[in-house]
Amino acid sequence: MNFRDYFHPKTYSNSVSSALLVIRIIMGLAMVLHGSGKIQHPFSWMPAEAGIPAIFQFLAAISEFVGGLFVIVGLLTPLSALGIFFTMAVAVFFHGFIRHDPFVNQTGGSSFELALVYWGICLVLMMTGPGAFSLDAQIFKKKH
Repeated sequence: MNFRDYFHPKTYSNSVSSALLVIRIIMGLAMVLHGSGKIQHPFSWMPAEAGIPAIFQFLAAISEFVGGLFVIVGLLTPLSALGIFFTMAVAVFFHGFIRHDPFVNQTGGSSFELALVYWGICLVLMMTGPGAFSLDAQIFKKKH
């Protein structure tokens, strides 16, 4: 398998590609909005007492903001989704196992269900690819 094959989207019907586009736009926009504040201070967006090294804060800010943009347009989608996937895995671990936040907080406080939803969407995008309505489909299309 070469680089081009990895990013070439699988062939799906227009309805499946449309559904993947909707998922990409919604999740990508949410990631861009989550990452927009972080990208302004990428090495120090968390409080010092969190104990998270600056490089990991930077990687999370980049994966959310830039990865979110790339997911929206379907550019390098498996790689972009992978970055967000790892960021959300850390968020789930931090909120669920370190802070012991509930899966859903009935009072509106911290929880980890949203990070788990994003994690699941990234898993789907890594397995399916972005669909036909993406830059990946245009850039990495198979030549006949």
